[in-house]
Amino acid sequence: MGSPTKVVSRYHSSEPVFGAVAGGVIQDALLHMARENEQYLSELCEEAGCFKETQIVEFVFLLSEKWSLTESARYQAIEIFERFMLTLIKEASHLTRAKEEDGKWASVKQQIESTYVLRLVSCIQLASKLSFHYSIVNNNVVLRFLKSLGFSYTTEELLESELAILKALHFQINFPAPFAYVEMLLEVLGYNGYMLPTKQLLEMCRHLLALTYLLRSSVYDTLLKTSIKNSSPNELQL
Repeated sequence: MGSPTKVVSRYHSSEPVFGAVAGGVIQDALLHMARENEQYLSELCEEAGCFKETQIVEFVFLLSEKWSLTESARYQAIEIFERFMLTLIKEASHLTRAKEEDGKWASVKQQIESTYVLRLVSCIQLASKLSFHYSIVNNNVVLRFLKSLGFSYTTEELLESELAILKALHFQINFPAPFAYVEMLLEVLGYNGYMLPTKQLLEMCRHLLALTYLLRSSVYDTLLKTSIKNSSPNELQL
């Protein structure tokens, strides 16, 4: 038996190497990501984006940095939290349509408000587990952090919080994060012989992506009005 093939990571060099993947593979990956994105956009509700406010994003970014999580994990955490909260909004919408469920909706609303921070932290912890070959945030670390904010949770309650999120999202939490799209676009540029050093370009993209998340409303509002040359977009343009 011959010796096993040695696999060399593109990140073992001094800077990332983009453009090393075959053109056919890039094309297939782009088509797959485009289909996924199109399907997600077609299912968006009106409330989409309301759980990506600056304060939420800043909280996730700072806590992810404190816990030494990857950039991918921090964006995954935001996506998990957004989609989880939207499922609760959808549930609430169904309840408010049925007047006999007023009492139940009041209970659901109270539960959402009382566990908001816990759910957000649980989403960060779940995102860390998707990057299993990096740093995973364990329960003790999370409990100590929550205690520093004045919350008194048990390990069991922490696990129940994670399970509630997983069940609500049907255990599908490995969503395509924006950082993956950035890397794919850099791969395309590298394949096409773009001359700017990839390390420099990647750093610029990282800063722009973080800025876009932190100033999401301002950035999208400006881009929209500039692209359509209209300060009052109609529903179709939005």
